[in-house]
Amino acid sequence: MLNLEIILISLISYLFGSIPFGLILTKIFIGKDIRNIGSGNIGATNVLRSGNKFVGYLTLILDILKAVIPILFIKFYFNDQLYLASLSVFIGHVFPVWLKFRGGKGVATYVGILFCLNYLSGLVFCIIWLLIFFIFKYSSLSSMISSFCIPIFQYFFISDPLYYFYFIMFIMIFYTHRENIKRLINKTESKTKIY
Repeated sequence: MLNLEIILISLISYLFGSIPFGLILTKIFIGKDIRNIGSGNIGATNVLRSGNKFVGYLTLILDILKAVIPILFIKFYFNDQLYLASLSVFIGHVFPVWLKFRGGKGVATYVGILFCLNYLSGLVFCIIWLLIFFIFKYSSLSSMISSFCIPIFQYFFISDPLYYFYFIMFIMIFYTHRENIKRLINKTESKTKIY
């Protein structure tokens, strides 16, 4: 029974995470395929590059909510599987089966995960992200630095015994930003306009 529970929680969480809102919304509202715009990524940052701020922010909100909805359900009814569900949602966003496993960077979905697991971590992430962004104007740099700070915050301030989960999440976000890292090093990374 436990094995079936684990399989179902993993699968349902993955499917929630794999909903490609960036792709769906740009096709509905703009009539374009977001994979042919900017970096080709389906995430909110690239949707903002389409020039339609409404669609960009709607993508951001929905990418956060697709983590919040299943994880809150798991938190109340299957708390022992909370981290499994969180990881599954994230993997669904980054490697969606519908798009040949080529999804987004996972940052907005990670924000949703953080607020469900510990809202203080979510707030810390957002504050650091905004601080770094307003200094350097790079969404990618803000995301990586914020992600790196969360396991440190968890270890020293929350004393979460599963702090290593957040380190794993940082490694995955670092991986999804590997092309951004190259562009940052080469000084060819595009700055992001969020307003």
